[in-house]
Amino acid sequence: MRFAKEGVPFIAIAVAIAAACVWFAAAGPSPLRTGLAAFTLLLALWVAYFFRDPEREGPRGDRIIISPADGRIVHVTEVHEPAFVNGPALRISVFMNVFNVHVNRYPVSGVVRYVHYNPGKFLNAAVEKASLENEQSSVGIESPAGPVLVRQIAGLVARRIVTYSRVGAAAAQGERFGMIRFGSRLDVFVPPDSKVMVRVGDRVAAGTTVLAER
Repeated sequence: MRFAKEGVPFIAIAVAIAAACVWFAAAGPSPLRTGLAAFTLLLALWVAYFFRDPEREGPRGDRIIISPADGRIVHVTEVHEPAFVNGPALRISVFMNVFNVHVNRYPVSGVVRYVHYNPGKFLNAAVEKASLENEQSSVGIESPAGPVLVRQIAGLVARRIVTYSRVGAAAAQGERFGMIRFGSRLDVFVPPDSKVMVRVGDRVAAGTTVLAER
């Protein structure tokens, strides 16, 4: 299985702790030592599971906008987006829980024209005001589908946003552009005349689910 590179140190630490606890339990078996060994083994497995990075295939094209994240649709809202779109847009929000794949993918192909990091709070990422107040990183893409902004938003547990994008770089639909550690949200701002293909409550997969069509 492929793992996100940002997770390798966490996986290595979790495995080292589990190995030490297993050795400790084997040296002098007791219910407490055995329980500790079992717990740390399960924890190491969960850390590896969290940082999994599977290959994804799905629909691609200039007229479609695909999900940048695994998770659940929590908002589909008409908004005014002033940072990159500079006008009305539809905002589609995907909430990721701690069991979702957290690698993020470009929703469209094009050229990265805007990258901005903004520090902030760590509110529950599913709530509406998290879009404005939480720590976040925004990537604006000039694409055949129009200007598309994707915003990584840290959540209640997540405290580390990773973004690979650089202004002027090419964005390839479905390719990885970053991740957020331990629970968070992705907002996608698409042109207001887009046909939204999902609704609140739907489960979506990064690089696979079509969010909207032009």
